[in-house]
Amino acid sequence: MTDEITPGTVHLVGAGPGDPGLMTARALELVATADVVLHDQLIPPTALDGARPDAELIDVGKRGGGKQVPQAETEALLVEHALAGRSVVRLKGGDPFVFGRGGEEAQRLRARGIPYEVVPGVTAGIAGPAYAGVPVTHREHAPGVAFVTGHEDPRKPESTIDWEGLARFPGTLVFYMGVRRLPRIAESLVAAGRPADEPVAVVQSGTTPGQRVVVGTLADIAARAEEAGIQAPAVTVVGSVAALREELRWFEERPLFGRRVAVTRARAQASGLARRLRALGADVVETPTIRTRSLEAQLPDLAPYAYVAVTSPNGARELMAALLRSDRDGRDLYGTTLAAVGPGTARALRAVGLRPDVVPETFTGEALAALLGATQPSWSRTIEHGAPKALLFRAAAAGDALPDGLRAAGIEVTDLAAYETVAEPLGSDDLDAIAGCDYVTFTSASTARFLAEAGGLPGADGPRPVSIGPVTTEALVELGIAPAVEAEQANLDGLVDALVADAAERPVVARRGPF
Repeated sequence: MTDEITPGTVHLVGAGPGDPGLMTARALELVATADVVLHDQLIPPTALDGARPDAELIDVGKRGGGKQVPQAETEALLVEHALAGRSVVRLKGGDPFVFGRGGEEAQRLRARGIPYEVVPGVTAGIAGPAYAGVPVTHREHAPGVAFVTGHEDPRKPESTIDWEGLARFPGTLVFYMGVRRLPRIAESLVAAGRPADEPVAVVQSGTTPGQRVVVGTLADIAARAEEAGIQAPAVTVVGSVAALREELRWFEERPLFGRRVAVTRARAQASGLARRLRALGADVVETPTIRTRSLEAQLPDLAPYAYVAVTSPNGARELMAALLRSDRDGRDLYGTTLAAVGPGTARALRAVGLRPDVVPETFTGEALAALLGATQPSWSRTIEHGAPKALLFRAAAAGDALPDGLRAAGIEVTDLAAYETVAEPLGSDDLDAIAGCDYVTFTSASTARFLAEAGGLPGADGPRPVSIGPVTTEALVELGIAPAVEAEQANLDGLVDALVADAAERPVVARRGPF
């Protein structure tokens, strides 16, 4: 006798309209715990980043005008995995019950006795217009809103849309999935009595960096959208609220909107920079050229060291890991001067419970060496162990400026390699993605070197190279590339500020179609 397998739960989850920030906390929680995720192509680009490494991720298509996975096949996969006892997330753009076929999937699951949960998402019919500066309701313009599909079931013998009823509706009409049928939609509304000069806005890829908006009237919107090359996914807003766009537009006003920026730093560190750039409106292409690998360094007895210097956030995390490996903790640093090369490293030290004593105003090894050389060492450690000693906890093959500067100040140096930087393989698609950017950011000399080895350094007509500081700039120049932009302060704040300032002086390159 065999035990019966208890069916797993299927979660019908809305991923929102495209902006990763609009995913709900519940959606992120379920993605992070699921055994299987069946997802559409219109989910946010980072929606699956939190999935378990062993989770099965299945692309079930669904992009207007593109390749489709039959709905029956998708439903069969839901049933198959659930009956095998797996926790399943059906992740779809927008809201699963608003033109998302979630109702059909729930019916199939109920018929098979499979438990399910519905997690609503922000629907594109509200979010897209909102990001375009169009409120779908407004006390002076529209007391209500109606959501209508622009793409009915092709198996229906005839349309069931009540065009006369929609023409009489005293509010805003929002059509989903209707780009290819826009001429018919406009003609049908006008024929049913809707004014030909009524304002209309079509929002493509709403809430994403690829958002494009075309405005017009029912009489000319189809021609305007075709001329602009508007493509799916898009929603169409019909009503006087569409005329408010010029007054209320905000998303496109962000300083990096319309710019595509490549982030080449290690994946573990890239998310913070990518998040900041997206918040400024950029379309971010994450193509890490490096990754770090721990060398599991063994810390020596710390008693002789008056100084411990950490030169990167990676080094900060490795320092705490090394302490714990040797059954020690931050108390063993008592009496030392703990130094960080800059605010990012200082934040990483604080995150692991260590507060740096010294952070130079200029974030370079030379500046740190000069500051430590002028800092009075611990009296107890020097009186007991002689000349002041410094332990450098940093990357293998790091530069000589810091240890040379310390030795020149009469400090004995132990240089301990905590981790190494290695190349992250880049494929042709990655290199093509970088080549199609407006900017490519370099946050270290190693990001530049490894991109050069992969054959992806930008040429004269390629993206503008952005350097985080003089050390990275020197590496780029040695590789034959003069950075177009260099941060005044050698940290992420400086890099972002420099990029924004440069973008403000340069026109946006128009792109047709989705980003």
